[in-house]
Amino acid sequence: MANTTNSSAQSYWRALLMTGCLFFIFGFVSWVNSILIPYFRIACDLKNELQSYLVAFAFYIAYFVMTIPASMMLNRIGFKRGVKYGLWIMATGAFLFTPAALTRTYGLFLLALFTLGTGLAILQTAANPFVTIIGPIESAARRISIMGICNKFAGIVSPLIFSALVIRQSDKIIMEQVGNGTLVGAAKEAALDQLISGVIIPYICLGILLFAFGIIFYKSSIPDINPTKDNASIEEENNGRTSILSYPYLILGAIAMFCHTGSQVISIDTSIRYAATMGVTLDEAKILPSLTLACILIGYVCGIALIPKYLSQQKALLGCTTLGLILSLGVIFISGDVTIFGLHTDMSLWCLVLLGIPNSLIYAGIWPLAIRNLGRFTNIGSSLLVMGLCGNAILPLIYGAIADRVSFRMGYWVLVPCFLYMIFYATYGHKIEHWRKR
Repeated sequence: MANTTNSSAQSYWRALLMTGCLFFIFGFVSWVNSILIPYFRIACDLKNELQSYLVAFAFYIAYFVMTIPASMMLNRIGFKRGVKYGLWIMATGAFLFTPAALTRTYGLFLLALFTLGTGLAILQTAANPFVTIIGPIESAARRISIMGICNKFAGIVSPLIFSALVIRQSDKIIMEQVGNGTLVGAAKEAALDQLISGVIIPYICLGILLFAFGIIFYKSSIPDINPTKDNASIEEENNGRTSILSYPYLILGAIAMFCHTGSQVISIDTSIRYAATMGVTLDEAKILPSLTLACILIGYVCGIALIPKYLSQQKALLGCTTLGLILSLGVIFISGDVTIFGLHTDMSLWCLVLLGIPNSLIYAGIWPLAIRNLGRFTNIGSSLLVMGLCGNAILPLIYGAIADRVSFRMGYWVLVPCFLYMIFYATYGHKIEHWRKR
């Protein structure tokens, strides 16, 4: 019996380790967008903020477009094979950076990012329910927090690695010359061609690594799963529920996920451009996304320590969403010069960075509350929640449009209704079992 228990425990931790590697990949590929946005703005000579935030749109809209097809594919071919194909699709997206850089075509870069996002949609659809159902639902937020540490640690290092590998010393000079208008005409075009070529080798290497890990993951001993079958024994109030739309707490949870992911990516991806309005250069500001992700990492560690022993998932979600609203209002209203980490900026920038702390446990809080007791609808329910990640695509565009027309700072008003809705879900929305009282 002891050997069986030990074997089961070892299998459990091996599965978490391999899944943690997947979440590291999610973070590494996703959060590098925070530096790609200002980088492409210069290298592709974009004219406004709305254009530059198409980076996030092209990447994350794949979650909305491809998640349902991804769920159908996973039902047909299984969890492990689906992960392999998802990694290979991501590798294809990484390889597309080469022709995009050689032609300096922004549209081709956006296609490459959409392809990367498509692969990630498949991986997210597979991995999130796996983490949720391999242990007790009461500790799901703890497991998701562990995965979040892998994700956000990758997010901390990816902008730094990108800037170290791609932005050479000569590139910094080019950026400065383009920014102050000293390069024009053919000289400017030649300099921008040189600047954009820096992405070729790193993304070729990334594509090779993604392709290789797809093979390693498929050959590993991690168990295959079918969330629908694994939840088939659940005898919750499935009677009379004929579709996924019969679960209000799931639908409202998907909207909450939309608000959360969109507000989180705004806090990370806009920090460099917001700092630029205070006179901070790209080279100096490259640390900001990593600092925000470090705050998220701190929040995850707290979640692992406190949930569920000292703090319920629901209370953690309520506390984080309330703190998020307070800090969002701080970004808009708090002013005053301050120097932190050698950066002389307005205090509002650091409210934006600190948003990482409450953002850390919101995802982990929403997911188990929204996906509980879905039975045979678990797979499609997971897909619906993953579709909510398209908030990463849409809300930054709204922010960019406001920033173009009003100001960068006023653009952060988009965060306020997002956190107000998440507070509603944490207090009441997750409890709604039926659209009408019975």
